[in-house]
Amino acid sequence: MRVAPGVPNLVDNMRMASKASKKKAAKKRPAKKAGRKAAAKKTVKKKTKKKARKRTATKAREKDAKGGLTAAGRSAFAREDGSRLKPGVTRPLSEMTPQDMRRKGSWAIRFYGRKKLPPLVDDRGRPTRHALSAHAWGEPVPKTVAAARRIAAKGERLLQRYRRIKEKS
Repeated sequence: MRVAPGVPNLVDNMRMASKASKKKAAKKRPAKKAGRKAAAKKTVKKKTKKKARKRTATKAREKDAKGGLTAAGRSAFAREDGSRLKPGVTRPLSEMTPQDMRRKGSWAIRFYGRKKLPPLVDDRGRPTRHALSAHAWGEPVPKTVAAARRIAAKGERLLQRYRRIKEKS
């Protein structure tokens, strides 16, 4: 279908109608109010930036710098995921209960008994979060695969000891 030259079509009509409605809206509101709205938008942007900074600071408090999660991190995880994390077992072997032996032993094997371990140190030679988790469980932070395997072997011994205690009772 051809449109005769000089005769507006539907698209032209819609464009002109939107321009007219914008002009009417601009005439109705005074210039001062428009300035207030622009200022309000700027303050909203500043508030969101502050919230973002606050959120990252909160996230930083959830992770312990020495390894593992803080109490705030465990409670945040419980809120998000619904699971109840417990802190790592750090007491000496002589004071451990059988449940402590089982928890620490399975943690050690799960983290450091894998066939292929995740990196234990980063590019700068600093321990990764995976390696730092050993500190949260009262173990030395492994920097080599051999050190990680020693922790896994200790975990295996703890589980064997736990099984012996369970058989006796």
